[in-house]
Amino acid sequence: MVSKQNNRKWEIEKVSSASPHLWINDSLKNFDEVLPKLPLSLNDIEDAEARLIRFAPLISNLFEDTREMNGIIESQLIPAPNLKRSMSNNFDVDLKGRFFVKGDHDLPVAGSVKARGGIYEVLHFAEGLAVESGLFKTSDPYLIIKDDEIQSIFEQYTVSVGSTGNLGLSIGISASALGLNGCVHMSSEAKDWKKRLLREKGVKVIEYEDDYSFAVKSGREAAADDPFTYFVDDENSRLLFLGYAVSAFRLKNQLNQLGITVDSNHPLFVYLPCGVGGAPGGITFGLKHIFGNNVHCFFAEPVNAPAFLLGMLTNFEEDISIYDFGLNNITEADGLSVSSPSRLVGSMVKNLVSGLFTVADDDLFRFLYMLKESEAIKVEPSATAGFMGPIHLQHNPLGMDYIKEMKLAGSIENSIHILWSTGGSLIPDDEYVKFLERGNS
Repeated sequence: MVSKQNNRKWEIEKVSSASPHLWINDSLKNFDEVLPKLPLSLNDIEDAEARLIRFAPLISNLFEDTREMNGIIESQLIPAPNLKRSMSNNFDVDLKGRFFVKGDHDLPVAGSVKARGGIYEVLHFAEGLAVESGLFKTSDPYLIIKDDEIQSIFEQYTVSVGSTGNLGLSIGISASALGLNGCVHMSSEAKDWKKRLLREKGVKVIEYEDDYSFAVKSGREAAADDPFTYFVDDENSRLLFLGYAVSAFRLKNQLNQLGITVDSNHPLFVYLPCGVGGAPGGITFGLKHIFGNNVHCFFAEPVNAPAFLLGMLTNFEEDISIYDFGLNNITEADGLSVSSPSRLVGSMVKNLVSGLFTVADDDLFRFLYMLKESEAIKVEPSATAGFMGPIHLQHNPLGMDYIKEMKLAGSIENSIHILWSTGGSLIPDDEYVKFLERGNS
């Protein structure tokens, strides 16, 4: 029998070749064995949800695009039967189950999945600052935070973050709207239009010619020397993680509203684009609390930036970097372009995620075009990273073996597949036209 160590060595060599690859997690365990041992719990997710509900009236006041949902920042669960048909035809496969797109490309305020965790952490900081001032109690109406006395305190503080783009948008836009100063340390992968948008919102943007990890390190060091700067640490933040995890409650409600049951006869498959790991990790953590072993979460990364997959394969060794494996971090999926994974997230989900796969840039654009043509949905390239997931699960021998091992072969016809989107609604039209042209070439 091939040892686990030798098998992982082969997997690392395969991933290092920068070719599309599916890996099934050999450390996956039953949820009830894993969750009680983790440092965060269902109570922590519930506390995060309660805080978001308390803030909802203020959010509704500050952001017009949240008023339809009364200040709750949430996206639609969009049925995608035409996309399923298009994927089946384009890849000459017979895909089973019901397909949905989780529309985080259109989340209010920041237009990406990062609006979940990023805005939550800013709200958490703002709440603490307001309470500390003695001018506010959590039992007060949250619109009091707009009062001049509290705002005069807020304007002394800066919330900063290192980002490739989308997290920076969520942090910068929400901090500025609350009366705080925003500062985003932007890596070389960040798109120019995202920098422009931040500056238009009054956010300070510091640009680097180096990558995401360097931008985070620089932002962290700068904040350490300034008592009036709060740094949102994408690599180490439990608050970001919990903000993402709240989405599980929302998804459960949406499935209930559609009359969709999730159980052993109706398994749920969720495909999540992955960068440093915070968003997909937090979402997975939440979903496992809600659906247990009946949800199967898969992370998707660019072939040139599989930081989390390499983290899984090396047990998240300290200072692990994709550069150590000959990969270059060059991808049009800027939101996923990171060289090192979050060890914190790795410790939380290494026994919960079912597998990971890598995807080539050409396929990102191919799916982007397919989604626009089939469902009239506009996304950025990062948002389609997970779309290869159902094809892998139902037609890749490794994926089919997973289905058999999980005893799901008899229920695949009843399965639910959620392609989790990440960003796209804020893309300038001229940029998006170029994406479509590439996807149709």
